[in-house]
Amino acid sequence: MPDKKRILITGAAGRIATMVREALATGDYEISGIDMRPAEGMEFLVADMTDLAAIEPAYRGIDTVIDFANDPAGNLPWEKAHQNNIAATYNSLQAAQKAGVRRFIYTSSNRITEGYQLDQPYAAICKGDYTGLDPATLPLINTSMPPRPNGPYGIAKACAEAAARYFRDYFGMSAICLRLGTMGRDDAGPRDQRQFATLLTPRDVKHLYQCAVAAPDDLKWGVFYGVSNNKWKFWDISDAAKLIGYHPQDNMEDFRGKVESEWGARPATPPAR
Repeated sequence: MPDKKRILITGAAGRIATMVREALATGDYEISGIDMRPAEGMEFLVADMTDLAAIEPAYRGIDTVIDFANDPAGNLPWEKAHQNNIAATYNSLQAAQKAGVRRFIYTSSNRITEGYQLDQPYAAICKGDYTGLDPATLPLINTSMPPRPNGPYGIAKACAEAAARYFRDYFGMSAICLRLGTMGRDDAGPRDQRQFATLLTPRDVKHLYQCAVAAPDDLKWGVFYGVSNNKWKFWDISDAAKLIGYHPQDNMEDFRGKVESEWGARPATPPAR
């Protein structure tokens, strides 16, 4: 029998990384991890991703890297984005290239293009105002459009995508960047009006990473938005459907009556991007 595909997850102790690890626990893969805090149930290296020499041993013999290692705070100051997030991702790419890793799956973010939400019709949709709009004819934001990051966190993500492209072009490593929407929690539904468009459920995020890991070997570069099958989504996921088979199942409209009635009784939680 052929050897199992070896997958390394960086930032493996995090919430989304844990979901992805669960999704890949099919017996088809051998999974290991890196983080600054340990996670149970797999081979694991406790290390700081900004220390290249410390993390390199974990990449040996790995086929696919799934990279989550960064400070996820959306209000991250530039100093931390520069010294931690950009450095961590670049080190991960370097270590992967040196070890001969075949594919690098980078966890990117919709914050790379959040500036488009200052424009119409996206600004109105984020406020829950659908007057005169038809979801079937919305002009969708796609990955060929220029970055419009929302701040240092989004800038760091854009830098990381550019670095992934560099390693694809000059070293031949397959690179897939997944621009995740607002990460949901179980069956809680949206926490504000914007999330009726932007939320990505745990079930759909697991499916997205399964698709990226199993993507055809001849897919050498791809940037895809990850969002659930929401009625008012404004990110184009047609390329993800075509190239990696991503077909999300959940639609936030199924929660609208429940959550809006709850909001009528108490204030909604602050927006989570």
